[in-house]
Amino acid sequence: MANSNADNHDIGSLFTEERIRTFKNHIANSQNDLTVLLENVHDKHNIGAVIRSCDAVGIREIYILYTDPRLQKRYEEVGISSSTGVVKWIKIHYYEDLTACILALRNKYERIIGTHLNSEATSLYTLDFNVSSVIAFGNEHEGLTKDVLSHCDTNMIIPQFGMVQSLNISVACAVTLFEACRQRLAGTDSYDRAFDEQNKEHNTKLREYMQIHLESKYPRED
Repeated sequence: MANSNADNHDIGSLFTEERIRTFKNHIANSQNDLTVLLENVHDKHNIGAVIRSCDAVGIREIYILYTDPRLQKRYEEVGISSSTGVVKWIKIHYYEDLTACILALRNKYERIIGTHLNSEATSLYTLDFNVSSVIAFGNEHEGLTKDVLSHCDTNMIIPQFGMVQSLNISVACAVTLFEACRQRLAGTDSYDRAFDEQNKEHNTKLREYMQIHLESKYPRED
């Protein structure tokens, strides 16, 4: 097997130095301990907006769960493609089984934060987002199901002062993620890391990014 650094050097000749720096910065500052869970969200525009917000704050994977039988198989319909737009930089895990989804999340993240309006909910601004977290959002009309809420470690709301306590899911997600980003910028070096040339995972991911970029720029003809 060829050395990964050598492989990166060979394929790297196809890219400008600026592009390579962008890849490396993206990899080094990925927020691998923060993710989003979407339950029964069916509007493709909302899903797309959530994915763009995730990419903007350095999240590299999200989870989509369809527990509602009426919405299962909607994954294909919402137009998620791994080869176009920002989606190619975000890994999407798709589940129809709640237990399997929760198990996968628990294996990687320390806590699950629900987003449900009730008297016990905690303000977004009192939560510590320097902790490994999943932020769960329900669908546009009914919110999170009781089944998902039963697995949440805490529940939060975004303080609002208008007549109607409601935000579009993609807006609510963006507000939450950028609060997490603000806290991490202030409290840790989460966004001030350097690419480690000796790190095997960093180099593997760099080659993966190069391949993704090339395949999207020069798609294969079937």
